[in-house]
Amino acid sequence: MDFYDNTYSSKRNVVFGKNIVSTSNILASQAGIEILKKGGNAIDAAIATAAALTVVEPTSNGLGGDAFAIINFENNLYAINGSGFSPKNLDVNKILSLNLDSIPTYGLLPITVGGIPAVWATLIKKFGRLKLIDVLEPAIKYAEEGYAIQPQSALDWKEAYNIYLKESDNLKKEEFRYWFDTFTFNGQTPKLGEIVRLPYHAKTLYDIGKTNAECIYRGEYAENIDAFMKKYGGYLSKEDLNEYYPEFVTPISTNYNGYDIYEIPPNGHGITVLMALNILSNFDLTDLNELEKVHYKIEALKLAFADTKKYVADIYHMRTSIEEMLSKEYAKKRASLINRNNALEPINHIFSSGDTVYLATSDSYGNMVSYIQSNYCAFGSGMVIPDTGIALQNRGANFSLDINSDNFIAPYKKPYHTIIPAFICKNSKPYAALGVMGAFMQPQGHLQVISNLIDYNLNPQASLDKPRWQWVGDKNIELEYNFNDDIVAGLSSLGHNVSKKNHITNFGYFGRGQIILKNDNDVYLAGCDGRTDSGIAVY
Repeated sequence: MDFYDNTYSSKRNVVFGKNIVSTSNILASQAGIEILKKGGNAIDAAIATAAALTVVEPTSNGLGGDAFAIINFENNLYAINGSGFSPKNLDVNKILSLNLDSIPTYGLLPITVGGIPAVWATLIKKFGRLKLIDVLEPAIKYAEEGYAIQPQSALDWKEAYNIYLKESDNLKKEEFRYWFDTFTFNGQTPKLGEIVRLPYHAKTLYDIGKTNAECIYRGEYAENIDAFMKKYGGYLSKEDLNEYYPEFVTPISTNYNGYDIYEIPPNGHGITVLMALNILSNFDLTDLNELEKVHYKIEALKLAFADTKKYVADIYHMRTSIEEMLSKEYAKKRASLINRNNALEPINHIFSSGDTVYLATSDSYGNMVSYIQSNYCAFGSGMVIPDTGIALQNRGANFSLDINSDNFIAPYKKPYHTIIPAFICKNSKPYAALGVMGAFMQPQGHLQVISNLIDYNLNPQASLDKPRWQWVGDKNIELEYNFNDDIVAGLSSLGHNVSKKNHITNFGYFGRGQIILKNDNDVYLAGCDGRTDSGIAVY
């Protein structure tokens, strides 16, 4: 039996409820609902779910990664940037002397401070009803007692194994050994349906809960990370960890067809979504046929991405203002470049894929959370701190080696970041928490899903199910296997270089999203992505 054969897509109905958790793994969704039933709110549930995901889906996130969130709490909107900075003693001249084309994806060099545990502690302290240790209890139980691995995680785990085996030169590089010690079992990755136990995770999660994450940044684990880095020649130090705190920020927004769309400001690239929507606002999509609608959205996205790849960086290092980038006048100028009959060829950029988890939660008090966390590529850098389960992220791989770039690599600087949660308000009231993971697919997924909700008036499930496209550079567009053939032919006639992915490689390639929407009766309705192991828990 081929458990990865999704030739025939299953139909999922939209789910309604007073309290909902939607994420990429049903086990994690159930962890969030468990906390809601114990008296927690949507924020408590989000952290319980996020913690569980580091255990049940470590292939896409972990204790050494970053996190972002947009939160509607008591009808006020908040946002938190939980990304980390590069080490303060980073030797840029030494890195440049290596004559690299780009920052390596794996190993010691791309490691930056991970913000996830600090985000958990900060959000629970400000918004939660329960203690952090109580919120982490379901995740600790999964790690101690074991859980059955789901299809997407099993597939990604095996793929990561092959990557780290190659990067470690078949285990000749000792610093990679601890990934294999932590995440393989008798030398193998877990097979579909096997029971997985992660005892190191259990202890670390317990310590995070008991100390409100202080142990990671200003305690025992900071010392362990520092010792590991000194032993193997890395740059990250306990001083970097000591100085780290996540930052509350004001979300950026634009109005699109009567809806206020919110994203996190740079260093993330959520601004791409807002810029593309601003460009699209110059056209009446109702006057266009389906082919033209897809074409215009692709062109708007390409124009927005050409800008954000050039200008987005650590917000304290950006020379271009957010106001300029979100100017309606600027969007009008960009829109004038779109040709109804021919595909544009903007600045060339070939994108890479990444691994991330997105989740949305809501509660009967009216609170909603749009939350995302990641180690970037798979388990991250491949560097795992011994006996802790902490896989250090490789987010620094997104720094530029171009000295003229605002995103040029430097000490104590946050890199261009790909993970982005989104939120929608309607008539100044919370309307939807949503996100689509997948590195540089994320703004593209946001644009398509938001358009599905607003322009097509689709429900959350249908908005996620609708086949997606992905721009991958130049005029190259990749489409899901079930994309309409007439639209495919039409895009080709307009000059797009079009290719379809088959249903096996479709897993996760076009992003994996979740949506919770609040209707006029203050009832939530949710959808989850059929492109992964996702599930909705509700009561």
